[in-house]
Amino acid sequence: MTERHSDNPDILALLPRLADADAGVRRIALIALADLEEPDGLPWLTDAVLADPAEEVRAEAAQSLAELKSLEVGQLILPWATHADAFVRASALRALRELRLEEAAAPALLALRDPDAGVRREAVGILGWLKHVAALPDLARLAVEEPDTDVRRAAIGALGLARDASVLPGLISALADPAWQVREEAATTLGKVGQADAGLALVEALADDYWQVRLRAARALGRLRHGAALEPLAGLLGHAIANLRKEAALALGELGLAQALPALQVAQADADPEVRKAVRIALAQLQGLGR
Repeated sequence: MTERHSDNPDILALLPRLADADAGVRRIALIALADLEEPDGLPWLTDAVLADPAEEVRAEAAQSLAELKSLEVGQLILPWATHADAFVRASALRALRELRLEEAAAPALLALRDPDAGVRREAVGILGWLKHVAALPDLARLAVEEPDTDVRRAAIGALGLARDASVLPGLISALADPAWQVREEAATTLGKVGQADAGLALVEALADDYWQVRLRAARALGRLRHGAALEPLAGLLGHAIANLRKEAALALGELGLAQALPALQVAQADADPEVRKAVRIALAQLQGLGR
């Protein structure tokens, strides 16, 4: 329990409700306390995160910490990032992420090796938001070695902060991850990184068992303008999932290759209006190339 003291009359007026036997009353009081955005109120919020017996009250306190936007409050939250309780550590890191404090990078780097997956996930979020390049080796390690699916996915997304080939091995490896959500994130991030050397791996991802992964791979290949993707992308114009057909059409337009015209012209008769619209956009991009 932290030392709690305040002369603020608004905080003092809330204290009886913060100690009420009814969890619902305590929860509403915490919302009111957070709305004050007073640093003096932070000890009551952090104590609620740690010690309140009701899960909904702890969750509300954690959310309230995340919504405090004062940099002064951020400085007060920093020490809680290394608290003994994992829930408190995760809540503090989540709050610091929203504030984008550069000082939060150091505890976030330490937290990448935290025994609690929730803490590691919040740490990755901070480093990604801060675009902390020094974290890239650790993020690449997590992309391959991390046992928790959500943390792996977050780490892969954070690797997008670099626009160079250094992150390619981890991202390409993640295209073979057992979890389709991680493969989807890897394809998305490869599109953002924009390295041509990822093209062949993304072409292979167009045959993934999950259409969501294929969709993100198609989008990435369009951004990369990877010519070897033309045939498999054209094949996706006949897929049962309309969203995937739409993305394949848009990617074919971005490739800028006249060889895509015949498949797109056939796709003008697609049953889905959104797919037809994507086909029209692609054909407009390719206009004149087949003449």
